[in-house]
Parts: sequence; structure tokens; C-alpha cells
Amino acid sequence: MSLLELIGRADERALAAGAVACLERCLPLLAGPEAEPLRPLWASCENGREWAIRLAAVRTEMEQASVSDGPAALVRAMLGAAPSDFAAGPLREWADACSLVALRVHGRFDAPDGDVPADEEDLLKAARSGEPAAVGPLVAGELERQVRILEILAETAGTAGSGAGLRKALDLSTEGRRVLRAVMSRRARGRS
Repeated sequence: MSLLELIGRADERALAAGAVACLERCLPLLAGPEAEPLRPLWASCENGREWAIRLAAVRTEMEQASVSDGPAALVRAMLGAAPSDFAAGPLREWADACSLVALRVHGRFDAPDGDVPADEEDLLKAARSGEPAAVGPLVAGELERQVRILEILAETAGTAGSGAGLRKALDLSTEGRRVLRAVMSRRARGRS
């Protein structure tokens, strides 16, 4: 099943967790290596309890990150766009947007000079639809993580293991965050 199909079929729990997971993997752009600013949102993904309160707290904490432009600004804007209502419609729109932003961020680090390819939109649209697309290794890895997370969450929806599904999604996101942090570190060393 393609990423877009998975997003289209996901319930509130999977949509919220999928979107938070995308932001989690992009955290190296905004926060230090030990920072865990999104943890309160993860706790609300299961059933939406205290979602709006925790979202407001996370936004307040993330406002301290000095971000003016570039990929980090895209990630911060996605956090700002998160719906306060824990409902399928707004969460689906947000999850879709977060998915695309995470893929764009990874695409910028795939490019040696950080430039966006002219056909980026077409490539990402094809990749998210399940069609073959000539994307770089970071985008391919991010796409695979997004699909896997939504599959795990669909498999565990409404079961006694639903909390374990969220834990697996968090673990995959933490792994993806380490990958992006390592790429950013290598790129910074190459510039100096």
C-alpha cells in the first residue's frame, strides 16, 4: 500500500502519531541532541487525551528555537499548523503536510549542495503514491520509515498492543533522527 493510501485509511491515533513521528525525525534542525520536546505529544497520540494542552506546551517550548528560514522553518511551521482538535479530518491534513515536509527536509540533505531539484514535487508525489521515483537515499529511508510507522499503527489499532505500536513508532523515529543528525554533522565537518 502506498504512503498516501495509508494516510487516507489511518485513524486519529495513527494520523497524530505519524505526524509527530515526522516532526520527531526532523528535530536535529531545531533542538539539541538530548532534547525531547515532542514527548508530551506522543503521550496523547493513543486517545487524544490532553492533546490541545500538550500541543500548546510543546509549541511554547519550541518557540525558543531560533529559526528564521530553510528546512528548520518548515518543520517549525508544521508544529504551528498542528490542529488542536483530535479529529480525523484536521489530523489527516496535518499528517499529510508533515509527511511532505519531512521528505523535503531529507531531500535537501540528499543533495550535496542542499539545492532542491527542479522536479522535487513530481518525484515526491510519485514516491508517496507508490510509483518508482529517482529519490536519494535519505528520502527513500524517510519514505520507508513513514510507511512502516503507519503500517505498525494500523496493525495495532484497537488492540491490547496499541501502546506497543506507538512505542515502535517512536523507536523508528528516534532511529531516523539519529540518521539525520549524523548527516548534518558530516556536512558541517565537510564545510570546516
